[in-house]
Amino acid sequence: MVRLLEKKQRTISLLTTFAIATFGLQLLVLFLLAFQGLKIRQLSLRKPASFVQLINGQAITVTDDLERDPEVIRQFVSKTMTSMFNWSGKLPPQNVEEVTKPKPDLGILIPTPEGNSKKVSTSSWIASFAISEDFRKGFLSEIAAMTPPEVFANNSSQAINAQIVIKRVYPPQKIKPGKWRVGLVADLIQTKKLDGRKVIIPFNKDLLVQAVDYFPYPLDDTSSVLQKAIYSMRSEKLEIYEIRNLCLLDQYNSLSQEQLRQCGIETQSDSFVR
Repeated sequence: MVRLLEKKQRTISLLTTFAIATFGLQLLVLFLLAFQGLKIRQLSLRKPASFVQLINGQAITVTDDLERDPEVIRQFVSKTMTSMFNWSGKLPPQNVEEVTKPKPDLGILIPTPEGNSKKVSTSSWIASFAISEDFRKGFLSEIAAMTPPEVFANNSSQAINAQIVIKRVYPPQKIKPGKWRVGLVADLIQTKKLDGRKVIIPFNKDLLVQAVDYFPYPLDDTSSVLQKAIYSMRSEKLEIYEIRNLCLLDQYNSLSQEQLRQCGIETQSDSFVR
């Protein structure tokens, strides 16, 4: 009788141990499934791999999608400003025939701050897509206000062209992750075609640049020239979100508080359009 009781107790003990072990394994499996689900969710929310473009055009993968090579930022600023202030009155040639006989630029009407409409060059309009959306509309209005209507004149005795001559682009200064300040020293030169008279306007600006996400899509053969040009501007994964006057009283990065007040930087009243 005693042996039967001992045997029964051992059986119950083994069943209890087996049940506890099974329960423990189930908890472990549940924990692993929850951990795996969390990892899958993190992967689904992760942004695609970003690339940094080197000076030679080669792209390398980076873990921080807010990083950009300083030289790429400088080239972006130079390219954007050159396109923005290229007022030749002619459209960029798209084939061999247009090299010798370029098409006239009819301009694009833009509302100005005064409430009327004025034209900007097609190159300015395309370059404006390198500007942040909340800044672009006001910036284009200012460009329209300062673009001479003679740029689009058919009469050679009245025609004027203009271009920006960049003297220096300062190395980008990092403001915060994904944002930089870039100084530009340049002259905007307007030339009257009839007699070659020039009007030189200093154009010294601080440009605030930020990294942006951009998801490329393939362009087919039916894409227009404008679509391809706009795509090229946005594919830089950079945009300008503010432009201010650049103070040249001292070195670019070592202005005293008194010099800041002289430049008007302290109150930020020297914004280009805002």
